[in-house]
Amino acid sequence: MRPLTLRRPKPLCPVGNVALLDAALARARVVTPDLAVNVHHGRDQIEAHLAGQPHIYISIEAERALGTAGALGRLRGWISGRDVVVLNADTWCDADITEGLLGWDRTRPRVVVAGEARFGPRARIVASALPWSVVAELTEEPAELYDTTWRPAAAGGRLDVKGSNAMFFDCGTATSYLAANLAVATGAGGSIIGARSRVSGSVESSVVGQACDVEGEVTRSVLWDGTTVAPMELLDGAIRVSPTMTVLVR
Repeated sequence: MRPLTLRRPKPLCPVGNVALLDAALARARVVTPDLAVNVHHGRDQIEAHLAGQPHIYISIEAERALGTAGALGRLRGWISGRDVVVLNADTWCDADITEGLLGWDRTRPRVVVAGEARFGPRARIVASALPWSVVAELTEEPAELYDTTWRPAAAGGRLDVKGSNAMFFDCGTATSYLAANLAVATGAGGSIIGARSRVSGSVESSVVGQACDVEGEVTRSVLWDGTTVAPMELLDGAIRVSPTMTVLVR
């Protein structure tokens, strides 16, 4: 996602004017009021963003990123015997987590994947559900769930894989990030224009943030909060992050 992440950490990049982190938290709240967020890169910005939000435990990974498995290992005391649902804050999807948990036996780890119920290195993981018995074995050493849990469980025939027809975007590049925004805009009827934004030009198939000023033409683009498009200016396939940064996606 560079250079976008030079301005803000990936979980705070907005899709449809909602930070990826907030979208993940909203999905998780459907199944539990008790949420934890692991923070390493962009710690100050994420902590400030979460300040005042109830029922969110912030787990700080100060010296090094622990990966998803290591992060759960550090959270064992907070989890304390409960089963866990894991979501990534660098992806966007519209999956219903309640539906993803239907039929889960709470004894095997489950992965919900976008598309057919197939697991592998290229699987697009929508969410994962882990019983406490699995979480209890994780340590605070840096590691990923793919290596510690999912792959061994799949090899032993113990991984529960459930497919989902949800839209899914891994926002790891500017291209996929723009595609996620355009999909959300399409679902909203064509474009999304934030409150307090002024549009005297034209906006088509785009997402315009809060308090923007559009005097030119915007097509298939994303404007972050407070940005402007000058008269006679055309943005097409672009992400305008600030007055000094515009990323063209080609």
